[in-house]
Amino acid sequence: MKKNILVVLGGQSGEHEVSLMSALSVLNAINEKKYKVTPVGISKEGTWKFFEEPLDILRKKSWQELQEYLAKEEGQDLSLRTNTGKDPKGKMVLWNQHRKEAIDLVFPVLHGPFGEDGTIQGMCEMLNIPYVGAGVLASSAAMDKVMTKRIVSTLGVLQADFHVILKEQYGKSREEKIKHQEEIEKRFPYPVFIKPANLGSSVGITKAHNRQELCEGIDLALGYDRKVLVEEFINAREIECGILGNYSPKASLPSEIIPHNEFYDYRDKYFDGKSQYIIPAKLSEEQREKIQSQGKKIFRAMECTGLARIDFFVEKTTGEIYFNEINTMPGFTKISMYPKMWEATGVSYEALVDELIELGFQRFQGETQ
Repeated sequence: MKKNILVVLGGQSGEHEVSLMSALSVLNAINEKKYKVTPVGISKEGTWKFFEEPLDILRKKSWQELQEYLAKEEGQDLSLRTNTGKDPKGKMVLWNQHRKEAIDLVFPVLHGPFGEDGTIQGMCEMLNIPYVGAGVLASSAAMDKVMTKRIVSTLGVLQADFHVILKEQYGKSREEKIKHQEEIEKRFPYPVFIKPANLGSSVGITKAHNRQELCEGIDLALGYDRKVLVEEFINAREIECGILGNYSPKASLPSEIIPHNEFYDYRDKYFDGKSQYIIPAKLSEEQREKIQSQGKKIFRAMECTGLARIDFFVEKTTGEIYFNEINTMPGFTKISMYPKMWEATGVSYEALVDELIELGFQRFQGETQ
């Protein structure tokens, strides 16, 4: 009997639309000869819904059509529980008044908070169900850019210097705001990057060239998260590396992004598509091996499993390699960098999806490969 794979898409984060794009690619790639596929969407308000159309029709829809369906008020909220039958291990049951599905593995194609941050992973752990990707600890730590930097700082890996702003401290008074701004300006020359600590896909990120842009960037980032990261600017090439595996991970050929704008922002990643991508990146053999080695080292230190995309900077003058950030559920459309890097390394998109599902089952079964 085929294993039933629950593909969860949408979600309540600012990356809802990205999730829909990624999930459509995943749905088109899962081998139906091997698995049964059950897609479930989560609206921005948190409502879980079955998709009523057959999979072959759903696959042909646009992400905008999926978004419209999830935004509609009609539709039954789903209930879920562990299977109370003879063999509950590894089974989760989802149902409403029209339909019931026993699930063997969850593939959470969710980016950002409430999906990539350990929350849905914790739900799966409580329900004793296998799932694709990193566990609770790795997901939550990797989602928080500040926590990630603190862990990576113990590994002897170079990274940009940073300053942390907490909403409850920054917003108390005008004097407090000025104090933070002056402290940042003492530490770093302009430009600087401002990032929400717990978002991906470049959502809420700005590059500030002066005090006014710094203030505006901090206010924007605080609209997404109570914790904000201000980073020094490194004049560097942007290099990414895909990591795949559980406890003995492998690294893809690295890629390089040449941004169309000042940096590789959300709009260019998913809508404009004007940036250039070089796969494999033009690096010396020593640089390539160091990036792959450091990528695997960071993956293990964060206790990741399944997949991660690890981003680096290569300083343009010195060639020094700096860690930038890690994503445990990176953009997963067929043109996203993570699958494109693996395609260049010899793993097709369809084979990549299949391997991630197998890695999820292996992790659940306690296999140590």
